[in-house]
Amino acid sequence: MFRSAFLLSFSLEGQQFTELYPKFKKRKIQIFGISRDSVKSHDKFKCKYEFPFELLSDKDEVLCKFFDVIKEKNMYGKKVLGIERSTFILDEDGKLTHEFRGIKADGHAQAMLEQI
Repeated sequence: MFRSAFLLSFSLEGQQFTELYPKFKKRKIQIFGISRDSVKSHDKFKCKYEFPFELLSDKDEVLCKFFDVIKEKNMYGKKVLGIERSTFILDEDGKLTHEFRGIKADGHAQAMLEQI
């Protein structure tokens, strides 16, 4: 069985997915990180943390809008639009099977491994 987990916005979360990556791979689960950052920025980030999975750029916010993850946030007392930390799981046919919104980064990778 093939499944994909898409992570939208992460760092600590990405590190924990990296630690558990062999277990996801054994279950034939592909992981992709997606954010609005550029491809160049992703390449640096991926190298810095040695992520074994791909980081995809959604600079035009197509996927962000599709998955409805752009939310108003409060940053230092100022309201800004940012990405709500989310994970989406698709089955081998590309059908959305699970969605997790407003998640906490720490421990999320382990929770996803147990969920899938």
